Amino acid sequence: MLVDNVSFARRAALAALAIMLVAVVCMPAQAQIFESRRSVGGINIDTAGLLSNAQVDDTGKLHQVMADSLQDVPADMQQMTETRKVSLRRLEETIGKCIDAGKPLPDEVKYLAGLQQIRYVLVYPEQRDIVLVGPGEGWKVDAHGAIVGLTTGRPVMLLEDLLVALRSARGAARNPISCSIDPTSEGINRLRSHVRKLRTIGNPQQTAAGIAKVLGPQQVSFTGVADTTHFARVLVAADYRMKRLAMAFEPAPVKGMPNFLAMMKSTRVGMSNMLPRWWLEPDYEPLLRSEDGLAWELRGASVKTMTEEDFVEASGDRKRTGRVNPVAKKWADNMTEKFDELAVADPIFGQMRNCMELAIVSALITKEGLMQKAGHSMPLLMDAAKVEPGEYPAPKQIPSQASVMKQGSNWIISASGGVALNSWSIADKTETGSQPAKIRAAAVAKTKNWWWN
Repeated sequence: MLVDNVSFARRAALAALAIMLVAVVCMPAQAQIFESRRSVGGINIDTAGLLSNAQVDDTGKLHQVMADSLQDVPADMQQMTETRKVSLRRLEETIGKCIDAGKPLPDEVKYLAGLQQIRYVLVYPEQRDIVLVGPGEGWKVDAHGAIVGLTTGRPVMLLEDLLVALRSARGAARNPISCSIDPTSEGINRLRSHVRKLRTIGNPQQTAAGIAKVLGPQQVSFTGVADTTHFARVLVAADYRMKRLAMAFEPAPVKGMPNFLAMMKSTRVGMSNMLPRWWLEPDYEPLLRSEDGLAWELRGASVKTMTEEDFVEASGDRKRTGRVNPVAKKWADNMTEKFDELAVADPIFGQMRNCMELAIVSALITKEGLMQKAGHSMPLLMDAAKVEPGEYPAPKQIPSQASVMKQGSNWIISASGGVALNSWSIADKTETGSQPAKIRAAAVAKTKNWWWN
């Protein structure tokens, strides 16, 4: 939000103040069949559930704890392949055997055989099965405490997130999955009054702290997915990290990605009474399907950073304008271009992309009735009463944080946005081709195992 303050401009140097949003993500209330983790994406969570960047020592300890708990990767899972197959029916049977025996799930099940992406969804009615195919390899713990591929460094997909995606798919048709972190209208109004009283920038740190205090806690909201899931934690953590990068609270982990404030400082482009907004959403080419609808290919999978300016009304409420600030768009386009590199350098973005893809695949399975075509309803995977993922206290509020720099004649008060995941709109766009059927014929299992290469 930018607040014009002409009288202040006449009396003192004006500044751009970027308010960063710090997300609350909490420890799980209890462990189920999945391990409890205090952090996600290099973000530390204290006992009160407050989220912050993990310190180097904390990250090192997390890495060590995760590494000590990690089981040896089976030798035949180690090698990188572009066509790792995971049978959902046999995966379900393996989970059922562990539950019946009272044994914890092995790592290869929790990490979906090291699957890093889903490129094909194949249906085999004769085997009552749906098979997911994509690149996969052995895994390790990275410096952030994330489980990533041995050679690619790309986060692996998690069974826990697959369960949430499958169970949320039908509801997501009506209520798309999203996460948003936003200031309250009351906070914006308090901030407006506070800014009008400022006569000088004074001590930058004190001024920034005062503005953050006046703006007050910001609200975290979700749609389409339970806010107590690991899936939701990933979305809000990715949103948090994106804003920190945009608003110069930490340097980008990849080259050629300047922050938004530095870009604004070097341009004459202005913003008038606007709230800059960025959000992340999946970007795919139309899905390619076989003639019989038993084989599907996901193409052009990527994540796009979107931007728009919100107008802040006198009431403090925000209204979308449909207008795009050119500097904000330039920053968004640059993040989109750098996303593949960023998803490895900062694994929370890779984890978010995995969640997006699992949601899209789940929407496809539901929309096209692939379980019915396969003749198997996947009761264990679909029923939370039978296989319960970890449950975490829901993030509700976040404290504001501010930084100060000189630029222009307005105050850039806050950045809003989030993650928008309209999985059904992607599943709706399809084309027909011969390639998926060829992949399906070649991928038939020659083993009784739940995964194969």
